[in-house]
Amino acid sequence: MAERPQLDRLGTLIRERRRVLGWTLETVAQACACGRSYLSQIENGKRDRPPSRAILEKLETVLGFTDGELIRFGDWASTPPDVREHVADLERERLAARELVAALRARGVDALHESGDLERLVRTVEGRDGAESGDRIEMLSPLPMRVPVINKVAAGYPTEFTDLDYPARVADSYVSVPSLYDENAFAARVWGDSMEPRYSEGDIVVFSPDAPTRPGSDCFVRFERDAETTFKRIFFERNDNNEEIIRLQPLNAAYPPKTVPREAIAGLYAAVYVIRAV
Repeated sequence: MAERPQLDRLGTLIRERRRVLGWTLETVAQACACGRSYLSQIENGKRDRPPSRAILEKLETVLGFTDGELIRFGDWASTPPDVREHVADLERERLAARELVAALRARGVDALHESGDLERLVRTVEGRDGAESGDRIEMLSPLPMRVPVINKVAAGYPTEFTDLDYPARVADSYVSVPSLYDENAFAARVWGDSMEPRYSEGDIVVFSPDAPTRPGSDCFVRFERDAETTFKRIFFERNDNNEEIIRLQPLNAAYPPKTVPREAIAGLYAAVYVIRAV
């Protein structure tokens, strides 16, 4: 079974392209020879597994994706978590190798050796300390990842959000985050006091679309309506009509919780780090 964050990302990708084109669910569903409700479930991440390759191929053609783009995403969503983790480890080692080459060119081997950076980078690339005993040596902490700070997220209730139309991974400022590999991770500054005492105004919170969004997760919440967002602790519940709803729970007792229909939420992204001045 695919992980929920991966399916949410696939659905968001499809939904946002459809909206850019100005097409309705009905229009796209008819063009792909699938049901409107089925397409809606895909877009809102309500299915347990990615669509079939046949459906993804039709969506690629109708929505103008590059050939194979959605299929690769669907395959990745179906990949077991331990395999994805292994791939992430390989990518960290690849990035460390690139840093090692750049550092050798810029500073030279003698300077790297004297500073201790040479040993650190070599051990990170190898995933061990190079000892000949054959014993497994625990890998050093991976190199910090640079995460874009896209703007602010309200710790009050929904406010207009903008990423200033930056391309992916581009921003005016970045933060370095150790032990994180998620190419879609982003950070935002907290605005307001509804998530105090854990989060204060001005804190920078890092969110990872790859992280699971379980009940009780502190999440960046993007609403379907006008791309508004908020920052809240989330709980999955059902109303009296057995419909899925999400409770947005402030941590500050001065603010009441709010519940919204599941379909009103375009995306949930779990917080994984908080960065603040001491």
